[in-house]
Amino acid sequence: MNPDTNTAAQYWRRNLQIIFSYLAVWFVVSFGCGIVFVDELNQFNLFGFKLGYWFANQGSIFVFSALTIAYAVRMSHLDNEFDVHE
Repeated sequence: MNPDTNTAAQYWRRNLQIIFSYLAVWFVVSFGCGIVFVDELNQFNLFGFKLGYWFANQGSIFVFSALTIAYAVRMSHLDNEFDVHE
């Protein structure tokens, strides 16, 4: 494996680690908070709505949007680290 191929493999491996970690967070928030822990969360209110209902309908969308922004920032740093930025 030449150095360029090795660097590309490292870059891709780090990219996949970032993707899977953010997908895990999104899964926990959308599935865990919206389905699994809904009864426990419904004991609390947020803006007049039960917290479990809010997570199922709005919370996962907010988390997805935040993760999208975090991914863009993180990939910018990764691109700079591996010198593949534009």
